[in-house]
Amino acid sequence: MLASFSSEILKLYRRPTTWVLLLVALVLSQVFNYLVPYAGYLSAENETAAKQILASTMPENLISNSIGGFPLFAGALALTLGASSIGSEYGWGTLKTMLIQRPRRLSIFAVELLALAVAVLAIVVSIFALGALTSSVIATSQSEAMAWPSLTELARGVASGWLILMMWCLLGAMLAFLFRGIALPIGLGVVWILGVENLIVNVAAALLDFASTLQKGLPGVNAGSLVSTLGGRSDTPGVNSAVDGMQATLVLVAYVVVFILIAGFALQRRDVT
Repeated sequence: MLASFSSEILKLYRRPTTWVLLLVALVLSQVFNYLVPYAGYLSAENETAAKQILASTMPENLISNSIGGFPLFAGALALTLGASSIGSEYGWGTLKTMLIQRPRRLSIFAVELLALAVAVLAIVVSIFALGALTSSVIATSQSEAMAWPSLTELARGVASGWLILMMWCLLGAMLAFLFRGIALPIGLGVVWILGVENLIVNVAAALLDFASTLQKGLPGVNAGSLVSTLGGRSDTPGVNSAVDGMQATLVLVAYVVVFILIAGFALQRRDVT
């Protein structure tokens, strides 16, 4: 089991896709949470507005800044990671090769999911760490006091961020197991995250009562609500207050369980070729 886990981690580590997705996530987080606001602060003509903009980049807002993009943009990247990691096993024929060695399918499945969970955690921690560095540099350069979140708040923020990205990652992995490839799962997943949910929330929910109720069970809406309970700004795309934090957490956990069960069933019952 340990050897299999090590090999899965090594595969994720050596895949260029993993590093490209991490780099994109880090760049997006830094640009839109720190660099753009800081540039706006430097060019602001109103002193009050300038102070508000600068305050948004301070270490006290590390959690909300770090996970603000998780419901949409970082979520799409996590979905791509899950779909590409699992889908490539079918494309390269490596899954069939592993099964020839006679490990149980569910053992392979468990190891692959565990490796993805570790990779997602590493991405979340990297975003938090780089955000902490950037915010401290800005605060120091402007001689601002630094008030950091408590360790408990940081742990809650990292755990919540991991749950959101892991949910999206498992959606990508589930689609890859179902369609036994990469392109279609990524395409369907991204369309759902960036298109379908937005249409339901912003169009259908305003016109139909059942759609208004339905949106409270959508993965993206619950991810955005969880971010909102941790201080996420309402003007951030994907962040909302449709449900409370407890419901959002339970719904996301339910999605994680459902995605795992469907993916495991697909691997166990279907041919890999």
